[in-house]
Amino acid sequence: MTVVTVHQAKTNLSRLIKKASQGEEVIIARGPKPVARIVPIGEVKGKRQPGSLKGKLRVGPEFFEPLPDSELSEWG
Repeated sequence: MTVVTVHQAKTNLSRLIKKASQGEEVIIARGPKPVARIVPIGEVKGKRQPGSLKGKLRVGPEFFEPLPDSELSEWG
């Protein structure tokens, strides 16, 4: 685990992101107090595929009906 100050984090952000992507936890501290943590988010699983939800979602006819005036006024 690496602990850096806010100033060091600003100066070395690319290096810190690289460390995190390699699995190391990076702590950013303001003075002696830790305030943030940079960690890897993991790999994205699978690719998006257009049409993969076809037939699984339903939009009823009420979706296409005009909104009531009271609700439209809320949109400004």
